[in-house]
Amino acid sequence: MFFEGSEKKIEVIVAPQVGSLRELGIDFWQSIVASANAEILSSISNDECDAYLLSESSLFVWKDRFLMLTCGTTTLADAVMLFIDKIGADLIAFASYQRKNEYQSHLQTSSFEQDLHVIRERISGPAFRIGHLDSHHHYIFMTDKPHTTIQGDHTSELLMYHIQGEAADYLRSSNQSAEGVRRILELDEMLPNFRFDDFLFEPFGYSINGINGDKYMTIHITPQEASSYVSFETNLDLAHYPVDIIARLLAILNPGSWDVIGFNSPRSTQGYPEHLCLGSCALETKQGYSLDFSHYQQMCHEVLIPESI
Repeated sequence: MFFEGSEKKIEVIVAPQVGSLRELGIDFWQSIVASANAEILSSISNDECDAYLLSESSLFVWKDRFLMLTCGTTTLADAVMLFIDKIGADLIAFASYQRKNEYQSHLQTSSFEQDLHVIRERISGPAFRIGHLDSHHHYIFMTDKPHTTIQGDHTSELLMYHIQGEAADYLRSSNQSAEGVRRILELDEMLPNFRFDDFLFEPFGYSINGINGDKYMTIHITPQEASSYVSFETNLDLAHYPVDIIARLLAILNPGSWDVIGFNSPRSTQGYPEHLCLGSCALETKQGYSLDFSHYQQMCHEVLIPESI
């Protein structure tokens, strides 16, 4: 069974005049999520953040910003448009829209170029492709309004492909449990102060949100052997975090290749398995965001077996 794990991502920061996005209420966010052809499964909250686990990935809402990730054949650009129409384009202080290339792009209802055309009807800004067109690559749009990033505003993304080994076998097994997935990923050990909310899909697939104050983490796993994909994202300062989370996840999930994308997060390969860096790039934005992208391939990861067709 094929499922498209590759995600689309929107992050929006609003002007102070909007007030707290958290006070818009569950009905408001359900309508935003529904417009992307997804639904809210559960939620957790603390004094700083509301985290919603979706049928297709995650939504995080803070006072002045929100972050939404969707996978499958969702229409995240429609959610972007609905939010802008409800809030007003002049009250969008900053927005970015990111989309990874899909394994089977012909199943999507739109392309990045089509999404970009729709979004630019409301807000303007430049767009870029990072990565090789004939390999894993990402598209990103950012608004061009004057906006200055605040100190400590950083994000790290780890995207893994073709996972193998004990953890991968467990994630594809019929006897797995949400508790078992958390244990095999060592999440309680790596993130001891986080409150978690997770969901195990049928026949397999796993999503988890975690929050600790204004910090968040999320992992989404599509373990299907022919098209496995795992994403991890956080706004923790990984450069000063006591655990090297990225290196630990690489060791546990043993991907054949992976991308690391950092926004104001310094690049480091300490603890990575033996690998080749197939490409990297850096992008500086007018708002003060420093974007770094690198694509890695593990050395001699697998023996390929010819498949009859």
